[in-house]
Amino acid sequence: MGWFREIGAAPGDAARPSAASVRRTADGTTAGAAVVLGADAVLTCAHVVNDALGRELFEPRPPGWEELFVEVKGVRRTERFPARVAHWIAPRGRDGGPVRDGDMEWLGDLAVLRIDAPPRAVPAPAPCTAMVPGRQVRAWHGSGHGSTFADMRVAALDDGIGYLDGKSTGMAVGHGYSGGPLWSEEDGAVVGLLAGHFMPECGVQASPQDMIRRSLAIPWQRIEDELRPLGLLDDVDAGARQAHDPDDPAFLKLVETIRYALPTSSYTFGDTARQLALACGVEPGSAVAPPTVEEFAAFLVRHPRAVGALTQILRSKDPAAASHVLAAGQCFDTQLLLSPREHRELHQLLRQVDRPVLARLPEVMREAAKRVAVPSDADTLDARLDSLERLAGDGHSDDGGPRVPALLRVVEYVAVLCPAPRKGVLRLWSDGVAVRLGIPAAALRERRSDAEDWSRLLRGTTRRVRVLVQVTRAGTERHRLRIWCDEGTGPRQVSADSSAAYSASEAARELLRVLESLTPAAEDGGRPLVEVLVDRDHLNLPVDEWAAQAPGEIVPGVLGVEFPLVVRCPELQRRHERYLPDWRERWRQLDSGETLVVSDPAQDPHQIYYELMGRLDTVRVSVDVPPGPRDAIVQICLAVGIPVVVWDRGRDTPSHAAKHMAELATRELPDGVRVYRANARGTRAPEFPGRPVLAWADADRTVPRLHLTEPQESA
Repeated sequence: MGWFREIGAAPGDAARPSAASVRRTADGTTAGAAVVLGADAVLTCAHVVNDALGRELFEPRPPGWEELFVEVKGVRRTERFPARVAHWIAPRGRDGGPVRDGDMEWLGDLAVLRIDAPPRAVPAPAPCTAMVPGRQVRAWHGSGHGSTFADMRVAALDDGIGYLDGKSTGMAVGHGYSGGPLWSEEDGAVVGLLAGHFMPECGVQASPQDMIRRSLAIPWQRIEDELRPLGLLDDVDAGARQAHDPDDPAFLKLVETIRYALPTSSYTFGDTARQLALACGVEPGSAVAPPTVEEFAAFLVRHPRAVGALTQILRSKDPAAASHVLAAGQCFDTQLLLSPREHRELHQLLRQVDRPVLARLPEVMREAAKRVAVPSDADTLDARLDSLERLAGDGHSDDGGPRVPALLRVVEYVAVLCPAPRKGVLRLWSDGVAVRLGIPAAALRERRSDAEDWSRLLRGTTRRVRVLVQVTRAGTERHRLRIWCDEGTGPRQVSADSSAAYSASEAARELLRVLESLTPAAEDGGRPLVEVLVDRDHLNLPVDEWAAQAPGEIVPGVLGVEFPLVVRCPELQRRHERYLPDWRERWRQLDSGETLVVSDPAQDPHQIYYELMGRLDTVRVSVDVPPGPRDAIVQICLAVGIPVVVWDRGRDTPSHAAKHMAELATRELPDGVRVYRANARGTRAPEFPGRPVLAWADADRTVPRLHLTEPQESA
């Protein structure tokens, strides 16, 4: 086992894997089970989390910052801890779409939960291995009671789904088993998660054939395929990483560095090893005898935060030794930036940050870490922080000294958005990490000054309240609406019935009803922005011209006249996701980027594609050609990530609207288009003959998923 021992991994503990219970927030009852992944993480099914939070069972959107509770049977007792979703792999059909009512099987459906547990409170992960047909497996109810075990056999594996058949006697799988580990005694390992159970058809007279004992499982090999690219199996893979090449030059350098920093003849070597084990949540092998230097070095390579923990121990005693260990440890790609204590403290601090600030994290990351490639596809707070830990510094060090890591820069930018007490504790945390890494105080102060400059710039602008409405056809001259509001914390759905069909005037009245409830809340007196979400075939739908024409109304209530109204096409934006990084970078350059004017009706639309690929600083395109080529060019622009596209819905070219909008700064376009529409319908109509359309895709503001799925019978 070695000198550094995983807690709970002693011989004789393998009769049952380490598991957890996921509790419903409404009443504390069991929603499902989970598998322990590490010292602060468990793995369960995404639909278990949805159930725990009272959401639709197969809702694909991540739950954001909502907390739930997880019970863990620790070394001494069972304890309940708050938890949140760290990584979300939504349930999806075999075709990649949503799980629909009546679907009998699905993919995805995984959620890693970060639990707020103190060190050493969570037992070590159980061994895990691939699921094999024919194996006998055992599952337990999420409550954790030993009497709830259900025995099954792996009947078949089919393209990422395992089928389990239960015995005709004994406990049957039912609600509350989902997300729990499937334990193979023959393998001595977890071989997957229980995900669902086939139920008799409702409303049909019972027959002997209705006693169904077949369940669905997520095999461990599929879990590995989903989680390993995210770097989430480090703790589970610890045993596999124990073997190292003793002749590896990097390992030999680390061994020599440890001998230099902690001479084995010194009594402090064993004491430091025991401190390191405690900091990393493992058991020391002996209270008297120290490990060998090779064992010490192997643990540093194996545990992703061990180098951070060791340098934290050494920095105050021997700064030079800490720097040498840090430099040697950076040769191994297993190492993460933060020590276990720093990582835990950061997540605790961020849990206390206001949600509107956390909602701006994608914007903060792009601004704070301009000089490094920041991953932009993470959809949870933890996933974004994990990606930042693996990034290099900001490239500002001119003297060869340590650079300020991207994560510290982001924390500094988050801090300036917080009120004084919270700002102070975040900065104290950054100071501590910088000292441990040996980063000069002047370098961190410079990054802190950058954040303050950015904060002052932000004070001159406001984050606009917005209303998002998905409009879909529901027959001739009828439309269905789904409406969300976003006051700065992300979209929240406000439409009660998405199945109702409206005429144009009825839809306008429904939207105005929502907008009237928000208008007084706009702090600067500005009008809320209306974002109309449409598919590619309805980019020219004249929603801005819809009027609340109702008997007795004093004013017409024309949507695009009263409010800045823009269109957005998530279908095109997501059609080729390789352009998403381009879109985000173009949006970042919104105030300084270039404008492309397309006015030649004979130009091949494909030539626009080639031109845009060679002009990555283009943030805005003005399309002023007849309707035929116009629509093709607009769709190309939106598909390759141009955030702002302006065109005229009318047939006249050259377009007066396009010429007029060319005089406005890009950020002024939503209000400028609104004013143009007002002039076009008043006494100045002959001077404003255009029907402008503005496509506006803000990379700093999220858009809701445009489908909701129905619950599916599951375990």
